[in-house]
Amino acid sequence: MNVPLAPAADAATLSSAPAPARRPTPVPGHATNGAGEATDGHGHGHGDVNGRKLIALALGAVGVVFGDIGTSPLYTIKECAHALHHGDGVLTSTDVLQILSLIFWSMTMVVTVKYVTFIMRADNRGEGGIMALGALLPERWRANPRRPLTALSVLVVVGSAALYGDGAITPAISVLSAMEGLTLAQPHIPQWLIVGLTVVILMGLFGIQSRGTALLGTLFGPVMFLWFLVLAGTGAWYVVDNPAVLAALNPAHAVAYFADHGVGGIVILGSVVLAVTGGEALYADMGHFGLKPIRLAWLTFVMPALLLNYMGQGALLMKHPEAITNPFFAMVPTGNWTYALVVLSSLATIVASQALISGSFSLTKQAMQMGLFPRVTVKHTAEEEKGQIYIPEVNGLLAAACIALVFTFRSSSALAGAYGLGVTTTMLTTSTVFLAVLVGVRGWRLSRALPLFLLFVGFDLPFLAANLLKIPAGGYVPLLLGSLIVVAMLVWHQGRWQLFRHYTDRFVSFDEAWPELEREIAQRTPGTGIFMAASDDGLPPILSHLVQRTHALHKQILLVTVVTTEQPKVEKRDRLKIETLGHGFHRVHVYFGFMEQPNVPRALNLAIVRRDLDFDLDEATYYLARERVLAGPGGGMGVLPEKIFGFLNRNATNADRYFQIPNAQVIEVGTLVDL
Repeated sequence: MNVPLAPAADAATLSSAPAPARRPTPVPGHATNGAGEATDGHGHGHGDVNGRKLIALALGAVGVVFGDIGTSPLYTIKECAHALHHGDGVLTSTDVLQILSLIFWSMTMVVTVKYVTFIMRADNRGEGGIMALGALLPERWRANPRRPLTALSVLVVVGSAALYGDGAITPAISVLSAMEGLTLAQPHIPQWLIVGLTVVILMGLFGIQSRGTALLGTLFGPVMFLWFLVLAGTGAWYVVDNPAVLAALNPAHAVAYFADHGVGGIVILGSVVLAVTGGEALYADMGHFGLKPIRLAWLTFVMPALLLNYMGQGALLMKHPEAITNPFFAMVPTGNWTYALVVLSSLATIVASQALISGSFSLTKQAMQMGLFPRVTVKHTAEEEKGQIYIPEVNGLLAAACIALVFTFRSSSALAGAYGLGVTTTMLTTSTVFLAVLVGVRGWRLSRALPLFLLFVGFDLPFLAANLLKIPAGGYVPLLLGSLIVVAMLVWHQGRWQLFRHYTDRFVSFDEAWPELEREIAQRTPGTGIFMAASDDGLPPILSHLVQRTHALHKQILLVTVVTTEQPKVEKRDRLKIETLGHGFHRVHVYFGFMEQPNVPRALNLAIVRRDLDFDLDEATYYLARERVLAGPGGGMGVLPEKIFGFLNRNATNADRYFQIPNAQVIEVGTLVDL
């Protein structure tokens, strides 16, 4: 399928915004290889690679994709024991085997079966994640400013917003856990120092985002490779010493846990889920490396290393239950080894945090392109092709949230109570949208797709239920953050829809409008005027408004409509579609993928290079509208939603910055709009 998304939203200036899209020019270079393998965004698949390149990509994935799930051993076993015995620290060998069995089978079913085997095959031209999955939905189910959001589109919004909720917690809990290792070497170290060191690291990490992280990124691979080797090595040492722990691989121990504890035993799943929280990240990051390299790295290196470490911690606890205060750091001798492990853990948690921050930037950019998020400033910190971006607003809010959480909860155990609700919500929404893609896009019969869906939700629902029980202990944090973002996204889309209706009611086709427009024009001035137009066939209201006020118009007029397609990226040869209307008017459709940052001048320059249009780009004038939304009774949204939309509208990045138009060439016309 090659159906366009809703337009890249410029809701603050919808009359100068990307239009509700028709089917764009096909993009031959962007397709999967038929097996669900990823492409690199330029039409070159990662699926058919030789052995050496596959291994190189797999090693690269180790440093980028597995940071979140790779740092889970820092706190998962400890929190499972805490949940099992409410903090009294008394663990029997049976308890240990049951916890380990729950962890092993959760990782197997959720990460290996659900994500690596099935979900990751639903790539969108190589890109993954809940937004990319939502972009695969049939057009009738997808977000579109021509109509209200469908139930499936709302699920995509909820799943995306939930990632922000837990996203603010991941850096805080990861770095705190690493710093807490110091308490084994220095038992009397004050908690305020642990908190202070954590805040310093987080401030440094968020502080360097604006300068780019390319140099930092070169260290990710070696650091995480060493990290997983240490996980495997320390775990294997204790497994060899106590091989009885391998009995946990038998699912009977997981079943026995629920037989012993009944329905109330579901509480422990709120801690077990910490071992699989990075599963969604594997899917979201697959665009960088592809399915095969990630699958290879997971099955042959990452998962074995994680399981060895979890089993090693269990083997240690079976002989030394008192080590439950921090079993991860108790696996190495106290002293210099502890300090070395703290340093390595800190580096690994920085990698995990950086992946989360970069993922938040990418998710925000996709949401903007799909018209589900207000325009914010997107800065490229490296070559655009590398996709390294920085969004100051998101970075600042994440930094403030992370630091506030550290000061508020002060320990990883306390933060664990807040962690998990967001990602389990996303896991459930991903399963549901995946079912819709299988039936609506892949053509599966419901009778074939439903059993697979039920298998997925058979794990998703218990995990979600267990995390809902954590709301009083801190789960309210991701719930509150996610809810605020859901409201913002839903109100933004609703406001865009109302604006679209406002303008489409006033759109007049070019053929109908020209006779009256011609009577108003006293003079055609030299040069080119460029009007951003949401309509595919009408004239933007700003043009008529300008002619009525000035009675003049440039000799050449470009009506530019930006369309966001379902592809992550669009080839240059398919970037433009130009239609000559007559009387010096040209309609230009500019196509961008939902992973791209719109650059209108660069796109129009292609038309000049190809000799499709003849004008001086540096001398052209861009005309943009800037609406001020009036909130009041009788509108289509209600007073409060209109006020929220008006606030988002006023604070959205200006259209010239969003479309990367030189400010000196812009004339902005303000208008009042009563929805």
